[in-house]
Amino acid sequence: MDPNTTSRRTFLGLVGGGALAAGLAACGSSGPTSTPGSTTGAGGGGGAGSGTTYWFLTGQPQQGIREAQVKRFNDANPNTKIKTTEFQNDAFKAKIKTAIGAGQGPTLIWGWGGGGLKAYVEAGQVEDLTDWLNTQEASLKNSIFPSAFTAATVNGKIYAVPGETVTPIVLFYDKRAFEKIGAQPPQSWGDIMDLVPKFNEKGIAPFSLGGQSRWTNMMWLEFLFDRIGGSEVFQNIYEGKKDGWSDPSALKALDEMQKLIKANGFIKGFSSITADSNADQALLYTGKAAMMLHGAWTYGNMKASGGDFVTGGHLGYMNFPPVDGGKGDPSDTVGNPGQYMSISSKASAADKETAKKFIANNTLDDATVEAWVKSGNIPVVKSAKDKLSSITDPNDSKWLNFVYDTAANAKNFAQSWDQALSPTQAETLLDNIAKLFQLSISPQQFATNMNAVIGQ
Repeated sequence: MDPNTTSRRTFLGLVGGGALAAGLAACGSSGPTSTPGSTTGAGGGGGAGSGTTYWFLTGQPQQGIREAQVKRFNDANPNTKIKTTEFQNDAFKAKIKTAIGAGQGPTLIWGWGGGGLKAYVEAGQVEDLTDWLNTQEASLKNSIFPSAFTAATVNGKIYAVPGETVTPIVLFYDKRAFEKIGAQPPQSWGDIMDLVPKFNEKGIAPFSLGGQSRWTNMMWLEFLFDRIGGSEVFQNIYEGKKDGWSDPSALKALDEMQKLIKANGFIKGFSSITADSNADQALLYTGKAAMMLHGAWTYGNMKASGGDFVTGGHLGYMNFPPVDGGKGDPSDTVGNPGQYMSISSKASAADKETAKKFIANNTLDDATVEAWVKSGNIPVVKSAKDKLSSITDPNDSKWLNFVYDTAANAKNFAQSWDQALSPTQAETLLDNIAKLFQLSISPQQFATNMNAVIGQ
């Protein structure tokens, strides 16, 4: 999932007095700005000799939580203060890569892990944190959901510490639609295929889909690849295995996907519906569609905009069901397993130690965990469970406990493919997924097109 889009990066959970948690990273091109007390200028200084520096994104509530982390650290460590610079999303993406490549990046490198982190590792730009986490900070490592480390790991070594929040992809459904056809939510892929004609006969689209956005289609393939072939199918692709997209399980997943499309499994005209307008969510909560595969961040908008859809108990949700005969673990999930913090290999030894101290003491401390939960999010640590009792709204409490359990119990939490892969592969992927869903290419053509960019 492209991190540009506000609605795709946070739950927008309704908490406390009903305030919406704002999205991560307000989109735009302005920035950077220095935080109060920072000595970093608008040029975003960094690199060895600049002191310990940290760049991160604007956008509430995330921005405020990050600022509070740095303030706590600086108050406790007046002789080794961290200097911060804040960027809006597009400006951050444009600046960070160039600055790191020139040796002028920040000490603390905030990011999304996956393909971007892998590029830094291959260029020797970030520290190997494996031994530090396994020895000096074993308690920190053990406090984090194990599945969050996949997107922080390159060639078996850990180069980033997971932090902030988890946002899995969820199968949402309208309980009222199932009552109309006298059926239960699907427990397998076979059940999904059986439900399609029953909903269509009642004039209800089986699934809503904002297909014009492309990444929405990708979520389906992420789950089918996993459920049919196991997590190793995409892992082989990520690691650059030749012809990885032609794995028999991958081809079967692509074929099953097109079977659902041909069976009219999606709302008519899905290719012209956008997800960023929330039109796909509206189709679910207005009763025009029975189910929707989407990110956990959609819950808040459905509660805010869907009338009594959430408050009246009509919204149901579950993890994606298994495929009969498939190899994947049914606990596996996909989406955003966290955000990630690395340390520049170009920083001075003293700045590296300061960065490690900050990560260990202030990024997942009790105050941070509590702040994330109050904002309607689930942080990547096991201790978040203890904070959920503070959520007074019963619908929100049930929802956040479900999200916690999904993330905490996942044997594998796969990162969204368009974040895990390089930009070249990701764009080719989204283009071919759109064609696959429009039935203009076959599964084999899809695999051939994608195999051609493996490793790029």
